[in-house]
This record gives sequence, structure tokens and C-alpha cells, in this order.
Amino acid sequence: MHTKDKNEKGKDTEMEKSTPHIIVEIIEYLPNAMVSKTIIKKSTGNITISSFDAGEELAEKSSAFDTYIQIIDGAAEVMISGKKHKLKLGQGIIIPANATNSFNASVQFKMLSTVIKSSYE
Repeated sequence: MHTKDKNEKGKDTEMEKSTPHIIVEIIEYLPNAMVSKTIIKKSTGNITISSFDAGEELAEKSSAFDTYIQIIDGAAEVMISGKKHKLKLGQGIIIPANATNSFNASVQFKMLSTVIKSSYE
């Protein structure tokens, strides 16, 4: 199961600007689900927060741009180009552009994902 915040036209919605928030409380865990919420979405990049219930996975994929992932609750297993990385609370990693990657939640975790869209250097 995968859910996203949508407005009435089905488009991703951003969070309200100029409003303080506690990042780890923006999104909740749902049983047997991976949930995402858009914080900022622009043509030049986006920031998304996601929660994974224990046992959930995000299938292997790749992106044309570097992606920075930071664990903000729990711990995660991230596969990048076939190499497993175990990330704990507060740790982050850059997933290089075009690298295959996947996520596995042996325990619940929340992550912040930042993509900057520009030509790859």
C-alpha cells in the first residue's frame, strides 16, 4: 500500500509555507503501509517525508538525479547498486544519480528525501 497527499485534482500538495512544524510528526505510521507526504515540490527538485511500517519495502528503482536520504525515526536498510547500508536515526546517505536503490523496513522508520534536479556533473 502506498498513499500520497493529494489535492482535489489529484496533484501532490505541498505543506503550508511559513508555518513551524516538527519534522518527525508530519507523517504517521500506518499498519502494513508505506506513506509519503510532499513537503516541497518544484520543477527544480522536491523534499518528501515517508514512513515505512515494519516489514514494508520499496522496490528497486533509480532516479536521474542525486537523492539525499536522512533517517528521522527508527532505522532502515538501503540497497544502493547492490550494496546494503544500514542507517540509524540521524544518519543520511546520498544515492547517486542513476544508481539502483531499494528500501527495507525490518523495523518502522521515517525518512526525509531531498532531490535536486540539475544536470549531473
